[in-house]
Amino acid sequence: MTIWTNTPSIDEANAMSANTIVEVLGITITDIGTNSITGTMPVDKRTHQPFGILHGGASVVLAETLGSLAANLACEKGFVCVGLDINANHIRSVRSGVVTGVAKAVHIGRSTQVWEIRIADEADKTVCVSRLTMAVIAAS
Repeated sequence: MTIWTNTPSIDEANAMSANTIVEVLGITITDIGTNSITGTMPVDKRTHQPFGILHGGASVVLAETLGSLAANLACEKGFVCVGLDINANHIRSVRSGVVTGVAKAVHIGRSTQVWEIRIADEADKTVCVSRLTMAVIAAS
């Protein structure tokens, strides 16, 4: 059984990111499962910090992108979810390739949602673990 109240296609989910930082960083939604959202991001000049490794801020953008999409797909009709707090633990550096993030719900409530996002490298080694808290508010 799915946790989503609304499920766009992968193409529709990716189209929502046109002309945003998500598009600039090359983030792509690759799967909308029954209880998780998965996406990828290249590790290249767009996402590097000056030492040639994945910028922690880019990891946070990937985490918030996946968690925010997930929260809004799990939100009741007439409401939207907006970011309230995010934290990230950067575990391992990555110089190139692609990282994959998976967002899973920790708590889906009436006024808040909490999502955990694990980002891994191509060898499935954890690169970053993030926790995103979303506020559930009435849609305007």
